[in-house]
Amino acid sequence: MSADRKKSDMSFESIELTEKDIFDAMKSIPGYLDITPGDFKELYCHAFRRAVERIVGSVTAGDIMERSIISVRPDTPLPEVAALMGEHGISGVPVLDAEDKLVGVISEKDFLRRMGAKSQKNFMSVIANCLRAEGCIVLPIRARRAEDIMTSPAITLTESTSLKEIMRVFSEKGINRVPITGPDGRVVGILTRNDLIAAMARNAACSWNI
Repeated sequence: MSADRKKSDMSFESIELTEKDIFDAMKSIPGYLDITPGDFKELYCHAFRRAVERIVGSVTAGDIMERSIISVRPDTPLPEVAALMGEHGISGVPVLDAEDKLVGVISEKDFLRRMGAKSQKNFMSVIANCLRAEGCIVLPIRARRAEDIMTSPAITLTESTSLKEIMRVFSEKGINRVPITGPDGRVVGILTRNDLIAAMARNAACSWNI
């Protein structure tokens, strides 16, 4: 497991509140406090937990998703798909049919698997394998189209999906982005791990008036 993955899996409960933190906080409050460090810590932990529960229960996908959608068609050539992802700095794109309904998703992992990288753990392992090979391992899929490597059916969520459920899906499925679909099956937005992090940071700051 990579260091990045370990960091992303850190829960709020793993953030330890020390006695020094408590004393420093108490000293920063003007006036006299008739409360022990133990009482203060218990109160803080209860309040913090309630704030987190409120945030993950009230924020929905529709509140934090990106509504500007970058997508491809099933017959889009893979060189164009790769160029589009590189140009926009994204790790995946939804594949939409002629009626703009979702038929699949293409991610960096789909490219890597089709490049013979099923046993490779990360992109740099693929680079190392490519450098050792006599020919470029991407050539066999150069003439393919989006529909040839996309993952289908795609994992999707709705605008009403809670932040708590979104976090569960991302963790269990090991994904970095997910299309948000409407009742008619059309994609109305995209949600990424970065959107989750930003949402938690914004709401935590508001909760504590930072």
